Amino acid sequence: MTCFKATIEKFQQQGEKSGWTYIRIPAAVAGKIKKDQKTSFRVKGKIGDLEIRAVALLPMGGGDFIIALNAGMRRQIRQPVGAVVSVQLEEDEAGYLMNQELMDCLADAPEASLFFETLGGSHQRYFSKWVDDAKTEATRTKRIALILNALEKGWSYSEMIRAQAAKNRNGQ
Repeated sequence: MTCFKATIEKFQQQGEKSGWTYIRIPAAVAGKIKKDQKTSFRVKGKIGDLEIRAVALLPMGGGDFIIALNAGMRRQIRQPVGAVVSVQLEEDEAGYLMNQELMDCLADAPEASLFFETLGGSHQRYFSKWVDDAKTEATRTKRIALILNALEKGWSYSEMIRAQAAKNRNGQ
């Protein structure tokens, strides 16, 4: 396990990454986690008190990497931009495990399953992580139903989210 301190940062103007909150993993530290790695790879460990697994280190050039901190992670870390946090990381060789409830439901929905299988791994994980992030059983169930409906229509994750947001705006 590689241990270090990192500052929570936020991109101001960085193309598609504008507005992202992240921590930087310097090249020397990344090299201790996975030697000579130039492309994205998964890690597990802790950021502050938050335990993480199957989180991607994204290359930023010059050997440096970042871990993007989504809203859920930021809430659990409870530290603002500029705060210094303790980080413990190691390579996560286990890979990502898809949400089992979602996979069971896909097994009973052949059309949705066929489209799901055409999606790349990262796009499949968007759906799975959305289910994983649900805090209640009712929310998980609702999300799985929305996913199956979207996949049967041939929608990507972003198309499903946009359609749901439009529906919510229209009070449906």
